[in-house]
Amino acid sequence: MNVQKAPEGLRYPWETPPEHGAQAIEVAPGVLWLRFPLPMKLDHVNVYAFDEGDSWTVIDTGFASKKSKAIWQEAMAGPLGGKPVSRVIVTHHHPDHIGLAGWFQTDHGAELVTTRTAWLTARMLTLDVQETSPSETLAFYRLCGMDADMLAKRSTDRPFNFADIVAPLPVGYTRVQQGDTIQIGGRTWDVHMGNGHAPEHATFWSRDDNLVIAGDQILSSISPNVGVYPTEPMADPIGEWLEACERLALLARPDHLVLGGHKLPFTGLPKRMEQLIDNHYGCLKRLLAYIDTPKSASECFAPLFKRKIGEAEYGLALVEAVAHLSHLYQTGLATRSLREADGAWVYKNKG
Repeated sequence: MNVQKAPEGLRYPWETPPEHGAQAIEVAPGVLWLRFPLPMKLDHVNVYAFDEGDSWTVIDTGFASKKSKAIWQEAMAGPLGGKPVSRVIVTHHHPDHIGLAGWFQTDHGAELVTTRTAWLTARMLTLDVQETSPSETLAFYRLCGMDADMLAKRSTDRPFNFADIVAPLPVGYTRVQQGDTIQIGGRTWDVHMGNGHAPEHATFWSRDDNLVIAGDQILSSISPNVGVYPTEPMADPIGEWLEACERLALLARPDHLVLGGHKLPFTGLPKRMEQLIDNHYGCLKRLLAYIDTPKSASECFAPLFKRKIGEAEYGLALVEAVAHLSHLYQTGLATRSLREADGAWVYKNKG
């Protein structure tokens, strides 16, 4: 094991991740770490396989694509030793995590285990194929102050559809919820729910050793996207994120080995929880000072991200800016009004 000193109190036991494809690293007895490619700036998702004796339990799956299926076939024949995948546990409903769950169910007879919110959301979205953006979605982006050229492009382009990269989900799954225990890979795990990045995001904490399956709720070197979307424009995911982080931080031990959905497994969890919490409080503080004059979400990238936002990142940056501004508004620290010039919500601090 090559132990690398990570920045700011964290440690990365493995400096180099497994290659994208059918390679694996054993991170604990009977636990394999695999990595699948994603066609975006965050170019990978981590997948973990737990040895059940005559089969495997897999945590998350990657996108549904011919490439991912081919990699899985190679992995099952190679690192997984020809044993079947009997169960897929999905931490949350995002496509890079649930993308091939339905394929494992229908083609491999695997059981799907996830939260009720994750399953209902993913199944609804796979059935909701749209050729053009709904008027409600475009109105939401207009209220966010989206760049006019980008809004015009979105009004004519075919929007992203969940079904493009998520295999059909058949009827039937097994639910996990807060307070459950579950057996995975010869270990007993406590189930604790996260929120903010995705509703009812499952995390799993081993009673038998130091492992934590964190999905995207806890990542080692990036903070997951926390955004407001047209489906629930008055959601407060920042409030939910902070509540979840502060609750999960009470469980954290320095020796926990955290298996996250992206980046590297790490130890030093109490410090990382402190960083994740402080990051969003810091963002809120900077943003509150920045809106001394009324500003829309699209005008607030600078204090939040401290870097230039390109077109590929614009959508995620916009919904995260909305989330932080809306949290300030809903907690009474800012006011909100409609700007006549472009019909966008603009926010101003009460100072």
